[in-house]
Amino acid sequence: MDIPAGKLTNGLIIANVVIFLVIWIFGWQQDAVLRGGMFPIRLGGAEIDVSQYGWMVPAWLTPLSSAFLHSGLLHLSFNMLMLLFCGRYVEQALGSQLMAALYIVGAYAASFAQYAAESDSIVPMIGASGAISAILGAYALLFARNKVDPVGPIPGHVVRIIWLSLAWIGIQLMIGLATAGNLQGIAIFAHIGGFVAGLVMTRPLLEWRFRNA
Repeated sequence: MDIPAGKLTNGLIIANVVIFLVIWIFGWQQDAVLRGGMFPIRLGGAEIDVSQYGWMVPAWLTPLSSAFLHSGLLHLSFNMLMLLFCGRYVEQALGSQLMAALYIVGAYAASFAQYAAESDSIVPMIGASGAISAILGAYALLFARNKVDPVGPIPGHVVRIIWLSLAWIGIQLMIGLATAGNLQGIAIFAHIGGFVAGLVMTRPLLEWRFRNA
């Protein structure tokens, strides 16, 4: 199976791996999560005492910083494999600059979706899966082979987005229930937010790329 080249995808993978190794080698795991993780309560502007942690990433930047932090080797490996196999195809379709925009927006959409669901949570969210969910959404939309017919006045591409969103939401809810017995086990809503952002942004980004080609 030939996978397209992708400089941005490769760069994101290398950055995530290097950051993980540096944090692991120096034993900075707890500090990195506390200082760079996305705390929903901080994202909402709540005043909390963080003096015991020392310097912290500004709250508005934590949706991005948290996307480069992972809880363990399995967490990192799964995310990077998903990014490798889907990211290169999406990068080929959108180009590196527009895929970078999608990745960043996906990270923020994931964080705000998690905040909307748990605005008072003091549990930090880390991992690239929210941003990668946006890439998965783009991949699903760009490379799905089945034709979707319009439903009444709703265009076929909008119907596809709706069906893919519902399917992804259903999968995430089942994963949450199966892994933890409730939705607190993993950042389900972040995955949903990132995926929906990918679905919504893909068509405009694709049109933008070829309009300016």
